[in-house]
Amino acid sequence: MTDLQKTISPVDGRVYVERPLATEAQIQRAMEGARSAQAKWRQVPIADRAAVVNRFIDAFVSRKQQIAEEITWQMGRPLSQSPGEVRGFEERARHMVSIAADVLSDIDAGPKDGFRRFIRRQPLGVVLVLAPWNYPYLTSVNSVVPAIMAGNAVILKHSNQTPLCAERYVECFREAGLPQGVFQHLHCSHEQSARMIASPMIDFVAFTGSVEGGHAVQRAAAGRFVGAGLELGGKDPAYVRPDANLAHAIENLVDGAFFNSGQSCCAIERIYAHEKIYDEFVGGFVKLSRTYRLGNPTDPDTNLGPMVRARAAEFARGQVKEAVAQGAKSLIDPTEFAADKKGTPYMALQVLVNVNHRMRLMTEESFAPVIGIMKVGSDEEAIALMNDSRYGLTAAIWTQDPEAAISIGERVETGTWFMNRCDYLDPALAWTGVKDSGRGCTLSRVGYEQLTRPKSYHLRIKT
Repeated sequence: MTDLQKTISPVDGRVYVERPLATEAQIQRAMEGARSAQAKWRQVPIADRAAVVNRFIDAFVSRKQQIAEEITWQMGRPLSQSPGEVRGFEERARHMVSIAADVLSDIDAGPKDGFRRFIRRQPLGVVLVLAPWNYPYLTSVNSVVPAIMAGNAVILKHSNQTPLCAERYVECFREAGLPQGVFQHLHCSHEQSARMIASPMIDFVAFTGSVEGGHAVQRAAAGRFVGAGLELGGKDPAYVRPDANLAHAIENLVDGAFFNSGQSCCAIERIYAHEKIYDEFVGGFVKLSRTYRLGNPTDPDTNLGPMVRARAAEFARGQVKEAVAQGAKSLIDPTEFAADKKGTPYMALQVLVNVNHRMRLMTEESFAPVIGIMKVGSDEEAIALMNDSRYGLTAAIWTQDPEAAISIGERVETGTWFMNRCDYLDPALAWTGVKDSGRGCTLSRVGYEQLTRPKSYHLRIKT
């Protein structure tokens, strides 16, 4: 009997998608097909690859409304916000296509009498992409498009919460005329994914998910010399200096904390506000937070949807309850949000003060609409607290002084350092993390490096 995976919609608790898991024979055929297709695809000129991928992007954008609605029903993001993922997908995909010819061109090693020397970027082979549910397209496109542009074949295993996303990829690539086998998807279990990672038919693994999941990928790959890009968790901090434009800081940081119900790898999860502006900042932050509308995400007036599942909401409620028991003060009464209901994914946002780093709320990833705000007396104190974390994905500062921002940023342990903004990926910049936020890099010119290998050509032309 075939095993089934069921996607329970956080919107109403019903089974939204039901799909059979791949059999071992289907997985084997997919890997064999990918290797065969990749051997031909790598010979296709980059300009021709770009034409196919641009048609794929066109096909994807043409399905904008359908894709947005499916995102909402699968993982709960408000329908008023879901179309933004399509825009972000297009921005990243177009950029990675536009730079491919230059990035993948031969690197001349310089003149040497009697010789021709250059380095050529070669595709790895078959790339396995393991994608999460929280930004199902934005996380996967970071690897899928550059992998294919570089001449690799891709097998996508999407989260069991968002299986339709993998199917839309297949539809759009088919419409674009991508040769069969260059891109495939599989619905499979974690155990099946681990066996694929261990297979010699997989040449690279691109994983986005939890720290625990990253360790599982490494264990599965331990017996092989296979590369793995790991984008893992975050507990991203923000520091508001005395010279900050407070109105701008409040607006951006409320959005950075609560967009997508806080379910973003680079969401702001802890804020350090200088004592000179602390009271004003907290007052403004709470006032704006109270304007959020928690409810059914298919309602156009909703801007705070349910979390992905009830146990995720209960985990975050547990962090809040524990912090309050340790002396924190909650500034939001959950009853202000009528849709908040224990035992369901619908959770009111929370703003807490009187917090410290002895509380899990300030050190352990929440992945929820929960924020702690802590008073600091100096840049030095803010830097120490921002670095007091096992994570290092992004960090942000609000100030009117760019030189101070750069100086402070040099000392903060993070993959991306923002000034006066947060929770955004610029595709021209490297997306990477330090410490338990992972390793490797996607996007930008640098993102192509982990999806290719260098091959040196050392030619004596005079004998």
